[in-house]
Amino acid sequence: MRGPARWWRRKSTPAKVEAYTRSSFHFFAVLEIAAIGFTGLWQAEAWLALLLMVGVHGVMCSVTASRALDWTRGRRERPVRLLWTLGAITAAVGCAALAIAQYGPGGEDVEDAAGGVFGVVLIFGAGTIALGVRGRRQVYALVGGSTAGAGALSLALGAPGAAALAATVAVLFGSAVLAFTSVFSVWLLDAFYELDEARETRARLAVAEERLRFGRDLHDVMGRNLAVIALKSELAVQLARRGRAEAVEQMIEVQRIAQESQREVRDVVRGYREADLGVELAGAHGVLTAAGIRCEVTGGEPAGLPGEVESALAWVVRETTTNVLRHGDAGWCAVEVRIAEGRVVLTVQNDGAASARSGAGGSGLAGLRERLAAVEGTLEAGQVDGGLFRVVAEVPLVTAGASEVMA
Repeated sequence: MRGPARWWRRKSTPAKVEAYTRSSFHFFAVLEIAAIGFTGLWQAEAWLALLLMVGVHGVMCSVTASRALDWTRGRRERPVRLLWTLGAITAAVGCAALAIAQYGPGGEDVEDAAGGVFGVVLIFGAGTIALGVRGRRQVYALVGGSTAGAGALSLALGAPGAAALAATVAVLFGSAVLAFTSVFSVWLLDAFYELDEARETRARLAVAEERLRFGRDLHDVMGRNLAVIALKSELAVQLARRGRAEAVEQMIEVQRIAQESQREVRDVVRGYREADLGVELAGAHGVLTAAGIRCEVTGGEPAGLPGEVESALAWVVRETTTNVLRHGDAGWCAVEVRIAEGRVVLTVQNDGAASARSGAGGSGLAGLRERLAAVEGTLEAGQVDGGLFRVVAEVPLVTAGASEVMA
């Protein structure tokens, strides 16, 4: 059972909903044949012909449902011909079943079984065709047409008035329920995919916003200094052409400004690369909660952590939070910070192990290992028992503090 279970866990939530929806409509073909069994088909004299017709109709419903769902996801064109073919087969099987009930081999069993086939194929046919239509009016027209056709065929083939009315009411109720099920299933599937796309878009916007912030900071630092360097360099050129000694002073000033610009750029990059652990913990809780993921933060930010250690752990929180949003399919995430035996331990785990595992060896976690290695820390990431994905970062406080003091 590991294979199917692993295949299912690897799917995202929208993919799981789609697989469930497809399997449900494929199961309708089995359910259609099974429903005929309760009509007494197996005791009827014409059971083989009726069973064959129902089987063909069930297969057509299954194929049409699959193609129609592909169309709703934008993977193929609308299966118009297939929908009309299913409608024609539904009408043909219904007429044949009703004809057998009225004019076939005598017997109450035959009449009941054929009448059951007539109602079932119309109900399942209308419910499946509803997958390939859009708009309430079209669905109403489909249900109404199936109901009117059931009543008209029953009366045209000589069915008693009471039997025709019963068949009409049954088709109306059954086709309406299945048509609503089809429409609601498509709406639910689209909603899940749209929510998943919105979450990915939000993550991309967060990254883009951070890049814009860094770009603005870099522009503020370099824009003015580069303009001054350009002006002073031009002035130095003019003075040098005239043989004036002030050109050397201007170039010394250019050199000073360039060195100052290098220092300021390093400060900007250092500020960009260094992160605050407390801010990242609060941000992770807010972002995950906004994404509908229940987040638990325990331990908080320990006091007195060296700056390098705090920055490295803050980047672990930032990267793992991003992975949960982008790659995982989590409904719960827990972040814990604690100090044990001279080591600060950060643990981040979530129940989106299936999708998160695919990024376990990516560049994100590799970059975190490099950051932690700079403070002699370690990082472990992987799936644990219970279907959880856990990231554990450990940094020795003594070594990190000593290295900071030496620096």
